Amino acid sequence: MARKMTKQIQVGNVAIGGGAPVTVQSMTNTPAGDLKATLAQAQSLADAGCDIVRISFPSIDSTSIIPGLKKNLEIPLVADIHFNFKIALEAIEKGIDKLRINPGNIGKADEVTLIAKEAKQRGIPIRVGVNSGSLPHDLLERYRDDIPMALMEGALRHVQILEDAGFDDIVIATKSTSVMETIRAYRLISDATSYPLHLGVTEAGTERYGTIRSTVAISILLNEGIGDTIRVSLSADPIEEIITGIEILKSMGLRTGGIHVIACPTCARTLIDVQSIAKEIEEKCVKIKKNITIAVMGCVVNGPGEAKHADIGIAGGDGKGVLFRRGEKVRDLSEDEMVDALLKEVEDWE
Repeated sequence: MARKMTKQIQVGNVAIGGGAPVTVQSMTNTPAGDLKATLAQAQSLADAGCDIVRISFPSIDSTSIIPGLKKNLEIPLVADIHFNFKIALEAIEKGIDKLRINPGNIGKADEVTLIAKEAKQRGIPIRVGVNSGSLPHDLLERYRDDIPMALMEGALRHVQILEDAGFDDIVIATKSTSVMETIRAYRLISDATSYPLHLGVTEAGTERYGTIRSTVAISILLNEGIGDTIRVSLSADPIEEIITGIEILKSMGLRTGGIHVIACPTCARTLIDVQSIAKEIEEKCVKIKKNITIAVMGCVVNGPGEAKHADIGIAGGDGKGVLFRRGEKVRDLSEDEMVDALLKEVEDWE
């Protein structure tokens, strides 16, 4: 697909836009100001493949953990800040890599100008985030039946505040809880500006339904060349956001590497626990960066053929299985041996 060429910004050691690879983001949900818990979760997200981590700072005191986080983490950190411009200034002072603000709720224009001035001096980009739940009243009145237009105008209004302050190191997000509103809002903002775009569906929902909604919206936009960085917002463990986001990019041909598990959907012919085996392999291989396709098949109809086409495969039935490597049978296995045998093959893969 042909991606739109947007302005490139730098978040720590990670580039967004301008042809750089699409990045995957998530957000910690540990208690504000808890260094130990936030550090552990941010590192887990990085280990799972997260490119950029966002952290909420609801008070000036909570920013005290930023130096400790920066000392122990390599992944770039984004400070999520609302209402109090002094928190943003404090986060900048303590070494944050990027800010996420809504200029419209920071307050006075001179306060936003102070943030922009300090951020510009230190090379810290700002993401302008607007969503369907926090639109200005005048835009809601004007575009009562057209939320995407309200989102676009809201974003451009906030961008203008920063541009008037001489700041243009900007990323934009225009998220709705509606998949179709989200898609149209991003199409509109993509046509209106060349700033890089952060894709996502706001308050998407639980792991099951939020994954579906986010995947639909993000995939459609990416297929149109729109989007430079993504977050799958789920009411779930943030690790699930990373797993889903990476799989979206891999499915779209925008990222390679890591384990790709294919598994049969099961039917009355299935006589091994395909679901448990496939899930266990996915969980145990989440940190592996090798580019390997693994097949877990549960019957004799398609199983052997599909397993042979994968890099490593298992085809099983009635408590027994066969291990394949590059299309060649390695050995027969019992069901209890399958996972360990696969993991050993993954470990030895070159």
